[in-house]
Amino acid sequence: MVVDLVIRVLLFAVAGYAAIIALLAGLQTRLLFPAWMVPAEESLPAGAEELSVTAADGVTLRGAYLPGADAEAPLLLGFGGNAWSAVAVAQTLRRIFPDHPVAALDYRGYGRSEGRPSASAIMDDAEAIFDNVEARAPGGIVPVGISIGTGPAARIAAARDPRGAVLVTPFDSLAAVARDVYPWAPVRLLFRHEMPVAEMLEGTETPLALIVAGNDEVIPAARSRALHEALPDSVPMTTIEEAGHNDLHGDPRFATELRAALDAVTGADD
Repeated sequence: MVVDLVIRVLLFAVAGYAAIIALLAGLQTRLLFPAWMVPAEESLPAGAEELSVTAADGVTLRGAYLPGADAEAPLLLGFGGNAWSAVAVAQTLRRIFPDHPVAALDYRGYGRSEGRPSASAIMDDAEAIFDNVEARAPGGIVPVGISIGTGPAARIAAARDPRGAVLVTPFDSLAAVARDVYPWAPVRLLFRHEMPVAEMLEGTETPLALIVAGNDEVIPAARSRALHEALPDSVPMTTIEEAGHNDLHGDPRFATELRAALDAVTGADD
């Protein structure tokens, strides 16, 4: 009787584990890219014009372009977190950099952009976006990637010739983040949305700067450190102590450090 009970408990536990894994696998894209959190319609910031880009597969991406007070300043191309809208990214960058032109587009499947989100598609889209806005940027382009925006920003740094790139709350590998967050799940077998940032940036000559939240509860500190260790020693990484993943951008120190990072990658202090 006792043996039968133990077997039934074990079978129940295995079935429960399998059900949880199946649920995570089925909801993976929705959990990683919560497009439903971004409004389908959102007013553009004051002074902005609508920006539309056609991706390589014909999908139309939409967002905002804000001219800067200094037309020769590098254009800041924003890639936000997985629940950020293009408008939120553009407004954040404009608040900190009023002189710079700013561009940001909703990820595919977000807001007014067409298509369905995936890691590979979003990184491919980054190249199309860069190519589209390059004519507007006589001073060069600096992609600013925040959280999951690290992936598309890194793709540009590796595949195009930007002035520099700034990565905020970055990671070395999105699959590695998933393994750290879900150590009990077979992530290596199930994960479909890899962004191999450290691998992409290997050998790049694009100037880089990293900004990390000291109390990041979303991107494990080990993942930001692993990225920094994979890059040349000359790449600066600044940690804003006591800041969390989601409140970092409202911290008054963030604006100061982001300006310093931009100066570092563009050589403004030289």
